[in-house]
Amino acid sequence: MLQELNTDTLQELVENNDKVIVQYGATWCGSCRIMKPKMKRLSGEYEGVSFVYVDAEKLPESRKLAQVTNLPTFAAFKSGKLINQSQTNKEEVLKSLIDEIANN
Repeated sequence: MLQELNTDTLQELVENNDKVIVQYGATWCGSCRIMKPKMKRLSGEYEGVSFVYVDAEKLPESRKLAQVTNLPTFAAFKSGKLINQSQTNKEEVLKSLIDEIANN
């Protein structure tokens, strides 16, 4: 399931969940809108990984956790730490980022 944050609580979520994939996006971002349904679909394919969508414009503290400068950015967190991130609109790149934390 893809969880959309409405408050700047990503730090807490990352600390309380072992494996987290975050999509940072914005309403004006076309690539973000294209990737969001793919992220939602992938969220149903991985056990034990939390999938989160963060509006980077509205939640600046959450944005800082991955030092986001471009959208969409996908970030992989494991055991409370940022493991890797990628600015992409390609599903294959997103899958490899998820696999990096899901299979370890």
